[in-house]
Amino acid sequence: MASFRDLLSSTKAQIREVTTAEADEMRVQPGAIVLDVREPDEYEQGAVPAALHIPRGTLETTIEMKVPDHDAKLVVMCAGGTRSAFAAKTLQELGYTDVVSVMGGFNQWKDEGRDWSMPATLDAAQRNRYKRHLLMPEVGETGQQKLLDSKVLLLGAGGLGSPAALYLAAAGVGTIGIIDMDVVDESNLQRQILHNLDRIGDRKVDSAKKTITLLNPDVDVVTYDVRLGADNVMDIIAGYDVIVDGLDNFPARYLVNDASVKLGIPVVHGSIFRFEGMVTVFDPKNGPTYRDMVPEPPPAEMAPSCAEAGVLGVLPGIIGCIQAIETIKILLGLGDPLVGRLLAYDSLEQSFREFKVHVDPSNEITWANRDRVQIAELDGLCAPLPLEAPPAG
Repeated sequence: MASFRDLLSSTKAQIREVTTAEADEMRVQPGAIVLDVREPDEYEQGAVPAALHIPRGTLETTIEMKVPDHDAKLVVMCAGGTRSAFAAKTLQELGYTDVVSVMGGFNQWKDEGRDWSMPATLDAAQRNRYKRHLLMPEVGETGQQKLLDSKVLLLGAGGLGSPAALYLAAAGVGTIGIIDMDVVDESNLQRQILHNLDRIGDRKVDSAKKTITLLNPDVDVVTYDVRLGADNVMDIIAGYDVIVDGLDNFPARYLVNDASVKLGIPVVHGSIFRFEGMVTVFDPKNGPTYRDMVPEPPPAEMAPSCAEAGVLGVLPGIIGCIQAIETIKILLGLGDPLVGRLLAYDSLEQSFREFKVHVDPSNEITWANRDRVQIAELDGLCAPLPLEAPPAG
């Protein structure tokens, strides 16, 4: 009968081992992945920056979801080089073609003064709360931590802002800003599910903060009970990763567009009308913006507000949830966001249609011209302001 030492020697004879110095050089090569197979309590005490953590006990069931490319360069590490050797052999048996085990493991790596850090980790309560996210290889603990570190600004705590806020908060977006200067009215409750009867007459931002905090105390809710204007828009939106647009007037939309272009912040735009709604993503660095889609506002009689034309109460729930999905996709770099695409929904037909949104070559309010874009009150006159003159010389 073979001893453990015999089994380890046999395993090491079938794999490739590298020194910590060699591993340090390999990890910065394009496509290389440092795979840490230690237990969670070990990993939490320190790890190689950006290492992929999969405990040895779940390696076989997890690796192909986390690393689908069997030709990826895998630098496998444990505490001392034993578990990583067995892991490397298992990976080879699973069809991975470029696998090495690090001799001496993380203990030697740390003793030699090589780069390491304390990884951001979820506590036990968070692991339980976000368990369904952690099970998804596209999200996992790394993605969930990224959501907790993200900042999203909601423009409005009304029909669209309500479902978007609830699902972004439930998903664990760590900071949610809300700008709204209105109060809760009984007529809002047909669709604005952040609020309730007990909150009638309260400031909407205060009501929204109470609801979100009760849903998920992990979320820091930042409120702006002000009118969005040229004097404050840049200060308010700066620092946010994504803006969720639930605005219902054209001057504010153009104002936000110009400020977001200047700062390079993606805007997840949504709008609703009676039984119909639409969603698109304006990414000033990578696609068209609101001014590309709507160069000039339509006449007032052609664009009545929901207060004038009405809206089916369920509709903003659908559109706001799509906005929340698009926001999470952007934050995590998942899938194909609606950049350059407008998704239109008709609730009476129960149909979705997609339309292309193209960059308007005559639009000068662009990321390339961001240093010259002026932020000014439009007062309903939404034609683009001329760019500032370029510096002399």
